[in-house]
Parts: sequence; C-alpha cells; structure tokens
Amino acid sequence: MKRIAGLVFLFVLLVAVAFAGDEKFTLQQVLSSPFPSEMTAAPKGSRIAWVFRAQGQRNIWVAEGPKFAARHLTSYNKDDGQEITSLAFSASGNTLVYVRGGSKNQAGEVPNPANNPEGADQAIWSIAWTGGAPKKIDLGNSPVVSPGRTDAAALVAYVKENQIWLAPISGVGKPRQIVERGQNSSPVWSPDGKKLAFISNRTTHSLIAIYDTAKKSIRFVAPSVDRDGNPRWSPDGQSIAFVRTPARPTGPAPGFWTGPDAPSPWAIWIAGLASGSARQIWRSADNVESNIPRMAGPALLNWAAGGRIVFASEMDGWLHLYSMSSTGDSPILLTPGECEFEQATFTPDLRSIVFASNCGDIDRRHISRVSVAGPETSGPEVLTSGDGIEWAPVVTGDGKSIAYFASDARLPAMPHVRGATATGKGEMLAKSALPKDFPSEKLVVPQQVILKSADGVECHSQLFLPAGLKPGEKRPAVIFMHGGPMRQMMLGWHNRGYYHQAYAVNQYFASRGYIVLSVNYRSGIMYGRAFREAKDRGARGASEYQDIVAAGKYLAARPDVDPRRVGLWGGSYGGYLTALGLARDSDLFAAGVDLHGVHDWSQRDIAGVPLPADAAKLARDSSPVASIEKWKSPVLLIQGDDDRNVAFAQMVDLVARLRRQGVYFEQMVYPDEVHDFLLHSNWLHIYSAAFDFFERKMSGK
Repeated sequence: MKRIAGLVFLFVLLVAVAFAGDEKFTLQQVLSSPFPSEMTAAPKGSRIAWVFRAQGQRNIWVAEGPKFAARHLTSYNKDDGQEITSLAFSASGNTLVYVRGGSKNQAGEVPNPANNPEGADQAIWSIAWTGGAPKKIDLGNSPVVSPGRTDAAALVAYVKENQIWLAPISGVGKPRQIVERGQNSSPVWSPDGKKLAFISNRTTHSLIAIYDTAKKSIRFVAPSVDRDGNPRWSPDGQSIAFVRTPARPTGPAPGFWTGPDAPSPWAIWIAGLASGSARQIWRSADNVESNIPRMAGPALLNWAAGGRIVFASEMDGWLHLYSMSSTGDSPILLTPGECEFEQATFTPDLRSIVFASNCGDIDRRHISRVSVAGPETSGPEVLTSGDGIEWAPVVTGDGKSIAYFASDARLPAMPHVRGATATGKGEMLAKSALPKDFPSEKLVVPQQVILKSADGVECHSQLFLPAGLKPGEKRPAVIFMHGGPMRQMMLGWHNRGYYHQAYAVNQYFASRGYIVLSVNYRSGIMYGRAFREAKDRGARGASEYQDIVAAGKYLAARPDVDPRRVGLWGGSYGGYLTALGLARDSDLFAAGVDLHGVHDWSQRDIAGVPLPADAAKLARDSSPVASIEKWKSPVLLIQGDDDRNVAFAQMVDLVARLRRQGVYFEQMVYPDEVHDFLLHSNWLHIYSAAFDFFERKMSGK
C-alpha cells in the first residue's frame, strides 16, 4: 500500500513538474488589476481625476501636483455593475460631477445585473474635492458644468428623457427643464457660462439652439432643412462653429447594407451671434474618403487659439487632424503619415494639441504634441515611445503636466503623469491599487505577425507563445477575434476595458500551454479607411472571414501546433466570426466560444427600416445560419438577456437551429446583464467556463 501511495505521489509530482512552466498564475490574479478610465483635468491648477474599476468596484480617484499623491474619492464597495462615466470638474476644481448607472434600453430599463430588488437608476452626482458624501443632482446623463462661475452659483446642464435640464451643482434646488420641441441633446456652455448651445433633433432635420440663462430665451442658429450638429463656441464666446450635413430622408444612408458606400459631403459653418449671420468655411469633397469620419468622436470639430478651427478628416485615407483659419483657407495637415490619431486634447492656451496615435508604431499608441498652426518641419513632437502603450492624455490646468494612461505587454493599464515638456517615461500613480500578487513578470510578450489572406489583404496579429515550448511538441491553439468590428488589438494591455480583459485571458491561455493568435481582421481601425471599410465586409459578403481562415491555416501549419486542436473565441463581432468559422469550416476549427455574437444579419434593420430583398439574401448568405448544415464542431454560447447591442433573439434562434442539426452546444445565459457584462463575478465565471470548455473539447484524447 505504501509503495502504491508512493507511486501516486510520484506521479502527481511528475505531473506538477511537467506543467510547472504552464500553470503559473490564476485567472483571478490576471484579472485583478484595476482598469482606469475617464481621465480628466481641472480647468485651473494641477488637479486630475479618473475612474478605477477594481474587480467590479467602480470609484473616482484624484491626485494633485506637484507630488500627485493618489487617493480614492468615492467608496462604492460592491460589484453591482453600476458604471461611473462623464467625470468633470467645476470651474474652480473644487467639485466633481459624474454619472452613475447605465443607459436605458428600449423598454426604458436601466441595467441592474446585480438584481437589486430596489432597482437601479442612471443619475448625476457631485462630490467635493475634499471628499464626503456624494450629492445626487437628478436622474439623467451627459452633464456639463457651467464655466466662469463659483461653485455656489455653478449650474449643471444635462439630458433627461431627451430634453435639456439645468440644476445647481450643489444638489440643492429644484432642477428645471429648458422646454423645447424635439429630442434635445449635446449641451455646450459658452466660455462665460451665460449661454448654452445644444442640438434639437426634429427627425427630418436638426437645429443648433442657444439658451440665454439671463433672458431665459432660445434662439436658433441659421435654421435650415439640413442636419446641424457638433456646436463649438469660439474662445471669445462671440461665434459658434458647427457641422452641417445635407438633408436626406430618414433611415439608413444609401448603400448602408449593400454598398458601395455613397459619398456624403459635410461642411463646417460659423455663425456670428451679434450679426445672426452664418457662413460655410469648408466643405468636404464628393468622395467616400471625405465623408464624416465615424471614429473621430469629440475631435471632429473644435475651436483653437488664433482664430483657428481644428477638425478631423479621412480625406487622405487615414484619420487625421487638420487646422484652418475660421475665415476660411486651405486646411493644414497636423498629424501626417500612414497612421491615425485616436484621442486629442488641447493645452490650456488652445495653441497646441496633445494626441494619442499609432504614428511610428502601428500596433501600439503613443502621445505626441503639435501646434494648431501646423507641425514643424520634422513633424509633431513625440512625447512617448518604445514598447509601451499610452493613451487618453489630458493637460493640467496650469499647463505644467500631462496625465494619461499607460501599459505594456506585462504591465496593465495604470494612470501616469509627466512634465508637459518632458520626454520618456512618466511616473505611475496609485501604485498601491495594483494587487501585490499581480503576475506581471509571468506574462509573455506577444510577437507581431502579419498574415496575408487569399485575396492578398494583410492583417496584423499578435502571437502569444507559452513558455517552455520544446522542439517537436505540438500544443493546442486558439484564435481570438475582437468585436466592433471597429477595434484594434495591440502588442500589450488594451486601452478599452472589454479588451483589457480579453488580453488578460489570452495571457492566461498562453500560461496554460495554449498558442494564442489575436487577429486584427479587415474592418478594424488604425490601418486606414480602406481597411476599415473593406469591400464586401460583414452583411455584404463576410470578406473578413478570409482573414480568419488565413489565421487558422497559419496555425495549423506551425510545427508547434496540433492542427486538430485549433479553436475560435471572441465577443460580439468576434462571436459572429467564431460562429461563422464553426459553421463553414468545422474541419479547420475544432471548437469555439461565442460571446453575444450575431448569427443572422438578415434579422437586423437600421433605424427601423427593414432590408430590401436582395440585401436580406446577401446578409443571410454572409451569416453563420446559412451554413448551419456544415456545422459539426462544439460551441459554448454566452449572452446576457438585457443585451442592447445584439438582440438576445440571435442566440435563441441559433440554439434552435443547432438542436435541429444535432450539433453539441452548451449555453450560459445571464439574466439582466448587458452586452459588455457589468459584473466582475460574471466575467470570472465566463472566462473560467470558456477555458474549461476548450480543455474538455480540445483535449486530444
């Protein structure tokens, strides 16, 4: 008996030694780092604030120069799925305003994934810089604090039930609605805090409205049949710049589903408040490259110093920033190169722009600075470089420091700060928030791999190789596909929370002996408009699936991969491609984990307009359900039933089809969860189940 016990012990010991190079850390450890977001700076001084999501607990953190000692300001201590967004300072920097809670679904319900029987809401709160209990201002979202006023007199403009409301930042006093017909949004204060511009959507057209807080009156800026948006005040408050797009019927733009994309010109207008007159200062060309850039965000249009306008365009095929005089002249390219900016902010004097881009390092992000008058001969000034990833820069109100987030292949996203004129690495803030047992040193550094698909398209990918690979050894492999599809995975920890976690899971797979390939398939961002708006993509023909096949064949041909054990996993659009791979090529892909994927494009519509018959047929042919008869490989399906991005009916329909086909599947349904699962505990459960599924279905036994 002792000899048998000894042999059992020896066997266990040998197994432990054999897998010692793979089993280095737990899933809980690699998902334990806090994810930072909402970096913002006070208008004056050196105060900054951001939000940490730490294992589901979301809280506001702050720091102040010159030492920038970090501290948490709020004390929400539950993994309850209540997000914190729209973080902003008052003019004095003594108060912060934020939104807690998610947006409503079509039924008018706010996310409540923790199933709180008392319900949940989306509300605007304020809290003093010195701390204390937060004060609830009102239900709503999109708050902006009036500048030029003391905190005692400051007002918060916000949106509630598609109307603009005003309330004291103190939370004391009754909120009042700015009564105006239409669906009203996007409030923007004038520099003196006495007027408020907003967009009034009238369904067929939209107007720029201006509310005068003293006169309690409303006027409209150059009303027309067109769609006006993105109002921006001049620094002196005497003019407003805005974007105008030509009138068109309601519903999707021509060619949305079937392509090719149609030219949709847009223009920049400027209105003088005193004269009441408005003029066009720039108009895009009549080609698809010059359409409004979908990924520009708040950087689409802004007013800078010296009477200059800064705007975003893809007129040369890449998402860049341009500058021109407000009187109208030829735009100057500020961010040259075959690369794209992602976020941009102004210095306090509005003379320079600090931006994050992939210029010079296409699979990462770095921070640069450029004058609004135009770059020097050598181009924008590069502030960060190397193997790190830096994003979301803000300049402190005194102009002395730049705060931002940074990561690299092993270090997860954390807040950093640097001198405004310095180069090189900045100082990490809130080091104590990073768990002591976080396994940074045990992570692998992914390698850049560029794949070429059957039609010649090149796709950048990241290859995670597990430690301890031996010559002749064949490992299982998984392909990860991001969602969006307008996303890009990078050579390190990601700058978005959803993919920050996905990167952690890819590292976990590698630590357990899997070879992982993360594919930036066509229709993703940062490789130019032609790549993002790829011909025949998605519901128009699924051309991007060629990139997944190329990835599968690349792995199957590697000497260290077992070609019988190549799996697929991804969420949203990545879930769609997972299902498409299993449906079309079960011989190539052995198993898959599909998180909230689309399975039948023909069941979707845009703006309530159903697809034409020919587009519906093409959409269905581009979907996993069209190849259901060929589907053989097992799949794990995961979705929340309060998904606001992909209808839960997509999963219901696929399950019925798989049952009829006799395909093995497992399902995980999360009541009251949304598309981007809100509870950390659910993410742990999901990722653990995903790994277990691959272990069981690709064991090779």
